[in-house]
Amino acid sequence: MSLYWFDQLSSITRHHLVENHEDRCKAISKEFPELNGRMMIVKKLKPLSIEAIVRGYLAGSAWKDYQKNQTILGYELPAGLVESSCLEQPLFTPTTKAQSGHDIPISVNKAKELIGHSVLDKVQELSLEIFNFATKRLSECGLILADTKFEFGLDENNQIYLIDEVLTPDSSRYWFKENYVVGEPQDPVDKQFIRDYLNTIDWDKRPPAPALPSSVTEETLKRYEKAFQLITSLN
Repeated sequence: MSLYWFDQLSSITRHHLVENHEDRCKAISKEFPELNGRMMIVKKLKPLSIEAIVRGYLAGSAWKDYQKNQTILGYELPAGLVESSCLEQPLFTPTTKAQSGHDIPISVNKAKELIGHSVLDKVQELSLEIFNFATKRLSECGLILADTKFEFGLDENNQIYLIDEVLTPDSSRYWFKENYVVGEPQDPVDKQFIRDYLNTIDWDKRPPAPALPSSVTEETLKRYEKAFQLITSLN
C-alpha cells in the first residue's frame, strides 16, 4: 500500500524510494526470493525527530482531549462536537518520535523548537496537502481517512523527503463510509481492531503481550485486504 501511495504522491513531495525501485527489487528477489514483495529500497536520510499527525475527525486521543476542555493541543474547537465528528478543517498535531515507549503529543511551537521553524512549516504544509489529497481520493472508493501519521527526513542538502510507510492501516485510522455513524466509536479498518480486542481482556499492557486468537488476526487481515483492494483500485 505504501508503494501505491508513494507513486500517487510523487507530484506533491519527494519520497525516499530510489529510482528504478521495482527493477532493483526484482533483481534482489532473484537472489533472495524470501524478500519478494516484502522490501523497499530507499535513500539513506536523516529522520526528523517528530511525527506529523493530521486529524480530520474527532477520534482516539483527540476525542479524549476535547472532552476535557474543547481543545486539541492549542486548537480551540466549537462546542457540541461528539465522538467521530468531522472537523471543519484538518488539524496538524505533531508528536515526539520516541526511541522507546510512547510518542508524546506536542504543540506546533514546540515542534518548531525541535526541528526548526522553516522545516516545520514545510512539514506542516506537506502533511496537510497530502492528507487533503488522500481524503478526496479515498472518498471515491468508500473509505474515510480519520487521521494519519507521516514521517519525513532530510538529505545532505536539507531537502525534505516523505519516508517510512504512508497511508497504511498501521499508520492511519480508516473507516468504511457505509458504516460511519457520528456520535459513537467507528468500526475500525486499522490496528485499532486489535487494540479494541486487547482492551476486553485482563492484561496490564506490559510485556509480554498475550497471543492473539486466530479470529482476531484473521479478521484484521480481512479488513486490511479489503482496504488495500479498495485503495489500489483507484487509478
